[in-house]
Amino acid sequence: IMAHIVANKDKLLLRIKKIKGQILALEKALEDEKDCFKVLQQISAARGAITSLMAEVLDGHIKEHLGNSVSQEQREQEIANLTSLLKSFFK
Repeated sequence: IMAHIVANKDKLLLRIKKIKGQILALEKALEDEKDCFKVLQQISAARGAITSLMAEVLDGHIKEHLGNSVSQEQREQEIANLTSLLKSFFK
């Protein structure tokens, strides 16, 4: 269990509920055949919310898993893991 996630669990779950709402609004905009600009706005808002969630969790992860309390070997593995993750995130 990652302490940084557990400590912020309620805050993170609230963010996810907001993201769900944005995705549902996007779905409704498409179902209702809304103007394409409104659909694009919904996509942008959802992407921004997910990116913000990623940044918050990533910040805690870096602090916990790359801090002074980890060995050099663990740090190198974590850097490799994060590099791979960020490459896939930014595709």
